[in-house]
Amino acid sequence: MKTSRYTTLLPQITAILSGETDMIANMANISAALREAFGFLWVGFYIVRHQELVLGPFQGAVACTRIARGRGVCGAAWAQAQTLIVPDVGRFPGHIACSPLSKSEIVVPLFGLLRHVVAVLDIDSDAAGAFDEVDKHFLEKIVQEIKITNYELRITASAG
Repeated sequence: MKTSRYTTLLPQITAILSGETDMIANMANISAALREAFGFLWVGFYIVRHQELVLGPFQGAVACTRIARGRGVCGAAWAQAQTLIVPDVGRFPGHIACSPLSKSEIVVPLFGLLRHVVAVLDIDSDAAGAFDEVDKHFLEKIVQEIKITNYELRITASAG
C-alpha cells in the first residue's frame, strides 16, 4: 500500500516541480503533497543557514525555528549527511520535542552540488514505527527532484 502511494505520488511531484527552479516553492509543494498523500503529523524542511538549520516551508503545527548541527534527529541527519529513521523518538538521545504527539520520525538530507547538506526534509508521525526503508527509498528520490540554483547555493554556502 505504501509503495503504491509513493509510486503514484513521485510522478505527480516531478510534474509539479517541472520548470520551477525556486527551492522554497518546491519545498512548499513537496511538503503539501506528502502530507496530503499520507496524512503525516508534520512535514517540512529545515534549511542550512549560518551553521544552523532554519525552519523552511512546512505543513503542520508550529515548529521549532532553529536547530543546531548534531542536535535532535534533524541536526544529527545533517551532521551525518544521511537519512535517519527513528521508530521511537522518545528513545533518540537529544530528541527535540516540538510536538508531544510525535512518536516516530524520518529525516532526509538534501545535498547541494558539492555534496554538502543544504537542507533536510523532516517528517513526523503520531504512530510509533511509522517509517521504514520504503519511505527512505522514495523520500530520497523525492528530495533529489529539488533543483538547487546558484542563488540558493550562495545562501547556504556557510553550511560548511
